[in-house]
Amino acid sequence: MENLIENKLLKADNAFQKWKNVPFEEKQKLIAKAAEIFKTKAEIFGEIITGEMNKPISQSIAEVEKCALMMNYYAEAENILSPEKIDSEYSISEVKYIPKGVILGVMPWNFPFWQVLRFATPAILAGNTVVLKHASICFGSGNAIEEVFAEAGFPEGVFQNLEIGHREVQEVLEHKAIQGVSLTGSEKAGAEVAAIAGKNIKKSLLELGGSDAFIVLDDADLDEAAKVGALARLQNCGQTCVAAKRFIILRDIEFDFLPKFIEEYKKYVPANPKLKETKLGGMARPDLADDLEKQYQKALDHGAEAIIPLERISENEFNPGLIRVEEGNPILQEELFGPLGMIMIAENDDEALEMANNIPFGLSNSVWTNNKERQQFFIDELESGTVNINRMTSSDPRFPFGGTKTSGYGTELSLHALKEFVNIKTIIGK
Repeated sequence: MENLIENKLLKADNAFQKWKNVPFEEKQKLIAKAAEIFKTKAEIFGEIITGEMNKPISQSIAEVEKCALMMNYYAEAENILSPEKIDSEYSISEVKYIPKGVILGVMPWNFPFWQVLRFATPAILAGNTVVLKHASICFGSGNAIEEVFAEAGFPEGVFQNLEIGHREVQEVLEHKAIQGVSLTGSEKAGAEVAAIAGKNIKKSLLELGGSDAFIVLDDADLDEAAKVGALARLQNCGQTCVAAKRFIILRDIEFDFLPKFIEEYKKYVPANPKLKETKLGGMARPDLADDLEKQYQKALDHGAEAIIPLERISENEFNPGLIRVEEGNPILQEELFGPLGMIMIAENDDEALEMANNIPFGLSNSVWTNNKERQQFFIDELESGTVNINRMTSSDPRFPFGGTKTSGYGTELSLHALKEFVNIKTIIGK
């Protein structure tokens, strides 16, 4: 391991020895200061995001502003990590929550500020220190975040960005200073990192891919569902784990809903991501666009029908595509990470549910119906970490976020996230 990385890990460990004893409320004050910096410099940081991964500038700025909102939530949060007294026959009986130490974050390029801070903020508030391995195209974002922590007054070593490649992750994760890892990324990357963590008996949290269903029933507001559905698929150029990817429509409303949906879908036209009016930019890298084209062709080769052909207009830009897919098409077992949506037709609610669950992923689903009983049916039976009723999936600091099946495990956001990287210590005495 290079001396620079070794020194940063030791610095993080040394910082932890003091940081873990800083009162919860004092940590919150520093988080509030960092939130204010992110809010004030949202346009500056937004330009970094757009420059690195082609996100439309308005969406980049909104991402940074959402980070500030999330951090303020934690800056005002209840301290659920205070020692808990347990009623018992003993004179001393309580539970304490002890931070683990240095936590490694392995983070992706699609939300280069949000994903990092969503993980790091509760981990740091709980008393841990953090080292970040960001995507290779987002080192600028990682360094900017580290600078904000320093400007806000956090002790040196509480948050550090490591400019390393994926090949160095194993060595860093196996380092004695690292006590846990949080990864947001692909199923393949998650499995590899979790295996290393498990071998070394270290805690891991995985937020992986999804192929979320957007289910439209026959009593839904079709105009609203069409408008929101297009945004749910094409926001961030479709490069979102919780993007709606499979639109499951009841046959009774197929010819009412699809024309509305197609009309809304076609409003998303690639344009200069540096312009604030742009809604759709290009994909983050040309190789990712190559992968999407291959998946599109694979779907067609196995019987999918092109409703709107996926049209590549530059090395990383597409006119968004929409395909009609039948059960059994192998593309349904994969995640489409780009501007390509799938339409599926169900005969009834039961078949819609079966289609929604018949994939390896279980991240988040959206159901559109105004009938309370039908809502409850899908709430109870959908296999996913989140179920949204008459809205698209979007994370909210107040609510826990995480997946099931191959979409990962563990919780981000909400007060629950404060307990992800702590050890529970029981004290009993006479």
